[in-house]
Amino acid sequence: MQLGSIERIRSPLNNFGGVFVSSIEIVLGSLLIILSVVIVAVVLFQEGRQQNSGGVITGGGGDTFLSKNKSRSIDAFLARWTRFIAIFIFFLVGLINAITYFHWFGV
Repeated sequence: MQLGSIERIRSPLNNFGGVFVSSIEIVLGSLLIILSVVIVAVVLFQEGRQQNSGGVITGGGGDTFLSKNKSRSIDAFLARWTRFIAIFIFFLVGLINAITYFHWFGV
């Protein structure tokens, strides 16, 4: 093994059609799957933008100032995390592609 090279793990778990996957590719791929599930969950927890418009018809004037601001702060928090995770996923995919390209083609 050369210094600085990525050591390949030889086990039945990472033998995909005779192609051995390096340990860094397994770790980054797992991280990508976890982040994908997290971003789906964060988006599902956000309230829709049109949800408060039905208050005029149904008489939803019973909301207090505190409950309205709490909802907004939670939505703002989730929106920030959605942006942060999406940007991180974008760079992670680029990193995975670069590592895979340099690893398999030896450029």
